Amino acid sequence: VAYAGGPPGSYAQVRNLPATVPVKLPDSIDYKTGAAMMLQGMTVEYLFRRTYPLKKGQTILFHAAAGGVGLIAMQWAKALGVHVIGTVGSEEKAKLAKEHGCEHVIYYKTEDVAQRVREITDGAMVPVVYDSVGKDTFQGSMDSLQPFGLFVSFGNASGPVDPIPLTALRGSLYVTRPSLMSHTADRDTLVDMAGQLFSLVEQGKIKINVDQEYPLADADQAHRDLEGRKTTGSTVLIP
Repeated sequence: VAYAGGPPGSYAQVRNLPATVPVKLPDSIDYKTGAAMMLQGMTVEYLFRRTYPLKKGQTILFHAAAGGVGLIAMQWAKALGVHVIGTVGSEEKAKLAKEHGCEHVIYYKTEDVAQRVREITDGAMVPVVYDSVGKDTFQGSMDSLQPFGLFVSFGNASGPVDPIPLTALRGSLYVTRPSLMSHTADRDTLVDMAGQLFSLVEQGKIKINVDQEYPLADADQAHRDLEGRKTTGSTVLIP
């Protein structure tokens, strides 16, 4: 959930970072957009540029493609020339993901994710999977990877993944659990990450969806809706 308030050019604080490291918004980006994009957009930045640097022409698997992070990721991947297989939970979310650049959708609740990835890629599978869902999608994620592929766990909306033995990493697979905090601990890196995001937004390659707005007094309902996966795009609380 993001909090909005203030004019363009104001300072936006990235949630969970100390107040001593604000990032100045460009004058072309209003504060509501800034509030909606910072956490999610910078998450996509470190996923695509630092955790596993993507290259044009690659095909990736990205879970929760119609969520706040997902919709930014779909657009960022398209800007990079990367093909995305995205998982969604409904036809409405499938339509939304495709509108933002997702080329193939998988209904992860009813379809076999790995089998669909195999069909879509003609058996090649994918070099990297970005998974913020967790427990419900873990096995499908692992089974969708190429040899030497990377499983990126950056959330656990369905609950944490159960402990796994190292022998489960068949195919010389890699697993990582990155966080925004570790990537933005260095001030120069923080500024560079924000700059990459601002640039794509200013160029119109990424559009920020503020799909839900709640009065600050209804923050509890906003969190319930998020936990219930009833939202799409970004959610903003208005003071």
